Amino acid sequence: MPDQKDCSGIAALSICEAILLAMSDHKLLPEREIAGILRDAAATHENAVGTAKEMETHRAVAGLIHRIADGGSVLHQL
Repeated sequence: MPDQKDCSGIAALSICEAILLAMSDHKLLPEREIAGILRDAAATHENAVGTAKEMETHRAVAGLIHRIADGGSVLHQL
């Protein structure tokens, strides 16, 4: 069974992805703004510093965000 931290992270990703999709569908934010949100989130992780293990995690997070930005849901891959 996955640990609580993994489950919390996957739940948060799912909720945020659904919110961004709903905001786009209902024209609450234009696609360029949503793309900007995702670029900013990815950049935060790409520019993070830390231990080798922390950097590996940040790179993986940035990769997931980029896949979302490219139009694909990543949740089925987890």
